[in-house]
Amino acid sequence: MNRITTLFERKKKNLLSIYFTAGFPALADTELVLEALQKNGADIIEIGIPYSDPLADGPVIQHSSMQALSNGISIKKIFEQIRNMHEHGRRKESVPYILMGYLNPVMQYGLEKFVEEAKNSGIDGLILPDLPIDEFDENYRDIFEKNNLKCIFLVTPETAEARIRQIDALSSGFIYAVSSSAITGSDTDFSRQESYFKRLEKMSLLNPIMIGFGIRDAATFNAACKYAAGAIIGTAYIKAIETSIDLEADTAGFLNAILKAGMTG
Repeated sequence: MNRITTLFERKKKNLLSIYFTAGFPALADTELVLEALQKNGADIIEIGIPYSDPLADGPVIQHSSMQALSNGISIKKIFEQIRNMHEHGRRKESVPYILMGYLNPVMQYGLEKFVEEAKNSGIDGLILPDLPIDEFDENYRDIFEKNNLKCIFLVTPETAEARIRQIDALSSGFIYAVSSSAITGSDTDFSRQESYFKRLEKMSLLNPIMIGFGIRDAATFNAACKYAAGAIIGTAYIKAIETSIDLEADTAGFLNAILKAGMTG
């Protein structure tokens, strides 16, 4: 069974997903960050595939992508690093790994080849924000299902209910609810988004919801968890490790601050 499915069966609320950019701060840090995150309480880990034109990303994640690319990261290298976690016994089997990136590099790599190598590397899901759901349904759904890989789609406050239900019907992992239509890293006033979150909650969707964009600390994490299965943090974590000289200690400090209210127990 897929680790994402197993996780949501085991834990229904207050899940913490952390996004980081592969190959950042240094090329070899991917494995160190994975170890530190799974050791210190991350329920899901999203591994960002750096791209030179990340349209939806704010300046922090854009900078991390540029740095990772200059470090020499590539899709092939990311798969190698993740396989190393397995081969050296450092992978925590209960924690799903999700790759998040843009469609263009994946298509250049070859989508079917990419999905197969993702499965063989121990990846559980894939987020491609610019992959149209109709194209996925018509051309790629069978490839994902054959490789037991979840394709996770995003919804925003502007997404119509019919579209949300279509996404829900095509999904089998979770739905990524973007808290606003701004870029990643933008501050979010959750009191303004309350009606949007309540609308999603009342739809009784088949898939659990994880809220992302603007989650940066214990207060915003807890606020998001009132309306969803959990929340996703990216920009704030990348800031926390950007100049780190001890990834383990800085990751532990960051996650402990998020989880200090005991929300994920």
